[in-house]
Amino acid sequence: MKEFNTPAPLRIVYLVIGCLMVVLGIIGAVLPIMPTVPFLLVASWCFARSSPRFHNWLHHHKIFGPPIKQWEERGVISPFIKFLAVGGMAIGFCSFMLIAQPVLWLALATICILIVISIYILTRPSR
Repeated sequence: MKEFNTPAPLRIVYLVIGCLMVVLGIIGAVLPIMPTVPFLLVASWCFARSSPRFHNWLHHHKIFGPPIKQWEERGVISPFIKFLAVGGMAIGFCSFMLIAQPVLWLALATICILIVISIYILTRPSR
């Protein structure tokens, strides 16, 4: 078992946040408007500071483990994950526009943020 330098109360906070991030990541896996991997990266970071068992589980999960390991070890986002992320943001934005019919400034702010995030994702190494 790993020894932690983190105080016990803070480990509990990290564990709770990590579990919440896993739940949000799972929701993001089925909803196109929410991302998955960023939540799981935060969960991995929290679990590394609170629970070796959960950290190990997340890193060895057959679906979520590989993208997390690729990012943490080499800063890599696979082309398929890039496609899912940018495509999900596009679908989410279109849904937002149709359902919410936001005011112009909110629509422009949202699209600007999504473009910046998309550029960041697309400029990361793929291999």
